[in-house]
Amino acid sequence: MKSSELLENEYAGHFGTYINQAGSGDLIEELEISLHEFIRFVQNIPMDKFDYRYAPGKWTIKDIIQHLMDSERIFAYRALRFSRNDQTPLSSFEEDDYANNTDSNKRSIQELLTELSALRHSNLLFYKSLSEEQLKRIGTASNNKISVRALGFVIIGHQKHHQKVFEERYL
Repeated sequence: MKSSELLENEYAGHFGTYINQAGSGDLIEELEISLHEFIRFVQNIPMDKFDYRYAPGKWTIKDIIQHLMDSERIFAYRALRFSRNDQTPLSSFEEDDYANNTDSNKRSIQELLTELSALRHSNLLFYKSLSEEQLKRIGTASNNKISVRALGFVIIGHQKHHQKVFEERYL
């Protein structure tokens, strides 16, 4: 399943930004490939950059990796709920509240990457377990409609978005 196969009614609002950044590959393959590319990319960042902030009040690279994990957990939770045909509208989340309540900068980069890898592998197994019908189910999150499969592409595109931010503002 490729992002180009998503139907117009499968996502709305800001989700499209991340889906567009996910690329044109297969969902399952891209969930795996993008993780490996990201880990390889982060491992090549100089050690002195992990705690760097490009401006006052901005997140560090470690903060952003934690943000990626928090967001992926939320996106995957939404996908789980919708795949099980739960039609309860799900609220948005305030990313700064999450970032302000973590100790990501006290953790090693290897610990963060190991956790990210474990999380993604769990989500890969989840997505592989879904039927076509479950992947196409749609729910409401952040006041916008989105399908289970579109949420998978959001996970990929969100990660790629932040990798681009690393390249443009941190390195």
